[in-house]
Amino acid sequence: MVVIRETPGANKQDEALEPMGKLRARLADGKEVELELATFKFLGDMQIRFVFDGPVSMLNAIPQDLARLHLSPEQALRLAVDNLKRVYGAPVATPWTGGLMQVQGKSSDLDSSYFLDREFWRARLREHPEGILVAVPKRGGLVFVPLSDGQAVDTLRRGVTYLYSSSEYLRVSSALYLFKDDHWAVFQPPHKP
Repeated sequence: MVVIRETPGANKQDEALEPMGKLRARLADGKEVELELATFKFLGDMQIRFVFDGPVSMLNAIPQDLARLHLSPEQALRLAVDNLKRVYGAPVATPWTGGLMQVQGKSSDLDSSYFLDREFWRARLREHPEGILVAVPKRGGLVFVPLSDGQAVDTLRRGVTYLYSSSEYLRVSSALYLFKDDHWAVFQPPHKP
């Protein structure tokens, strides 16, 4: 599987996967360790993290797991999205508030991961070729509007900061993203931490 998490202070402009590298962590006993996870800088202030879905929790994958499975990060991403849809269902868009559409699957904690489902966004783009404006403020909050709906765009531009800041430890991104021409771009940059 794959999850999206925040990288505070980042504003990456392209969607190419870039390894996060090694990080230092402090264990409960106070000991510091260095570790490397299968985590990649993605876009804006978002990173993607590959995980194994367990019965009660998700375990972080490491780069050696991708190597063992003979998967490039891009191949792993496609497989992880396919697994997400197989286990938790295809994403469904439903009207929300202020002209916004909400995207959901069968596990709200993974709704943000549907941002990575290009098939879903391509279908929206066929309906609205001018582009789709998307916010991923929290794990259970993936919302979008057609770029042509000026009133809904204004609602989303004004509301994304509140949705993000009110999400505490479930935060994902304070930016807005545009999907157009089969490509993601930062539309409104993340706010400065």
